[in-house]
Amino acid sequence: MTTPALLLVAALTVIASMTGLWLLGIRRRNFSYVDIGWSANFALIALLCMLWGGGDAGRRLLIGAMYGLWGLRLAWHLGRRIVGEPEEGRYVELRRKWGEAGEAALNRRMYRFYLLQAVLDVVLSLPLFVVAQNPAPGIAPLEWTALGLWIVAFVGETIADAQLAAFKHSGAGHAAVCDRGLWRYSRHPNYFCEWLVWVAYALAALASPPWGWLGLTMPALMLYFLLRVTGIPATEAQALRSKGDAYRAYQRRTSAFIPLPPRRA
Repeated sequence: MTTPALLLVAALTVIASMTGLWLLGIRRRNFSYVDIGWSANFALIALLCMLWGGGDAGRRLLIGAMYGLWGLRLAWHLGRRIVGEPEEGRYVELRRKWGEAGEAALNRRMYRFYLLQAVLDVVLSLPLFVVAQNPAPGIAPLEWTALGLWIVAFVGETIADAQLAAFKHSGAGHAAVCDRGLWRYSRHPNYFCEWLVWVAYALAALASPPWGWLGLTMPALMLYFLLRVTGIPATEAQALRSKGDAYRAYQRRTSAFIPLPPRRA
């Protein structure tokens, strides 16, 4: 399948996925499902590229597995936190702000938000499309390097999520702050490791000229979103609302993103 055709099929697939989750969000009065969809859509796109990409089969399998396993793990992790639980604080706040004009207006704005996430799924998958169309036989050294970095980042993000989940179930209390394990060195070690995943995708894309350089824009874009838009700002605003001074003290002594030794309070 040609790249434009593959892009079109992927776009239609993730739009359909997000539309279904938006309808589910309306029914359950819980728009947190968008996070599950955003993650799981990478696995859907990876499957399409593995099946219909025009490049070397081994390379399609490698990059597809990197995207797919990461997306499925994150979707599973988020699903355990979201399904059957109250709407997450970030979306409660959006519901309050966007719902001032009525429920119909809220649902329209949320649908646009869901569609934006679908667009980001496709845009952030550009390294996957590029690599999946590379016909060169064999796996290049840079691609093996990308796989090594991806494994480190994947394991790190899994550990960070597991440590936070264990802390929440330890009975420490709703207002307590997790500063154990990786969370002692970064307020968002999961986001840092997630960003490293995108660096790994960029490295893999660089081994697929002439368009592999496009992969370099993905970690830059992801870094912008994590640091300035939907990642750290929204998460920390919610943490400050729920944890107050305990989180402010945590902010003073702990690096926001890159793991570093704690500062003296």
